[in-house]
Amino acid sequence: MESCVFCQIAEGRLPAEIYYEDEEVLILRDVAPQAPIHLLVIPRRHVASASEVDDGRIWSTVMTAAVAAAHRLGLVEKGFRLVVNSGEEAGQTIPHLHVHLLAGRSFRWPPG
Repeated sequence: MESCVFCQIAEGRLPAEIYYEDEEVLILRDVAPQAPIHLLVIPRRHVASASEVDDGRIWSTVMTAAVAAAHRLGLVEKGFRLVVNSGEEAGQTIPHLHVHLLAGRSFRWPPG
């Protein structure tokens, strides 16, 4: 999608601090981190939000990449949080599906 920030990053038209990428997914550092470790796991295929996912393979790819990143970063022992915001009231600010991978501090429940 031409105006989507994440699509532009995935296509190399906008800069980002990329942690990992392959043909299906991109993992980058959040520009406004909410934890010492805050990565965004983004499918290259444009899907506006979680409610619009029409192919379960997208979830499988994104979640597998998120957990693999947590393993590579050594986060599994102490723990990490995966968050998906879907829609404006949930806090989604960019209309492209993405999973937040947060770690490096204690988190509370409920979250906000």
